[in-house]
Amino acid sequence: MVMTSPATATAVNPVLRVPPASPAAAAAYFGASLAFHADVSDVASALAADGDPGFVVVDSRSTAFWDQGHIPGAVHLPTALIPEQAARLLDPAVPVVTYCWGPGCNGATRAALALAQLGYQVKEMLGGFEYWAREGFAFETWEGGERRAADPLTAPVDDDADCGC
Repeated sequence: MVMTSPATATAVNPVLRVPPASPAAAAAYFGASLAFHADVSDVASALAADGDPGFVVVDSRSTAFWDQGHIPGAVHLPTALIPEQAARLLDPAVPVVTYCWGPGCNGATRAALALAQLGYQVKEMLGGFEYWAREGFAFETWEGGERRAADPLTAPVDDDADCGC
């Protein structure tokens, strides 16, 4: 392997064209990111544990998509209805975790913004319903419960495995 100077590396390497942030700036950014986001596996683990998980999950999609599949126990609150229905469906003292379709959709982000503007503590579940299903967690449809095998590209296929992250 040929080592190059940092100046040479940034001139030719698209990854380093914009240099990495300082360690302090990176720590601040990634720490803040964890305050705004929740991982699908962490949400599933908290919901599966005995007792109150300390948060409520909100599915921000339309009724047609909710019927296709949603997280068991989630509250159905489409983003457009948040201003008029959040106070009726959610306790402002309980943190909210929003989700939508998946990483290619920003619906959960819009729902999180709408809830934060109303005074709720909120996190967005990264991966959305897509990764919930792809990681092999049970979900409900209008026809009943369903569960798919875990996709080995997104989750350990062994239920007892720990990915180490």
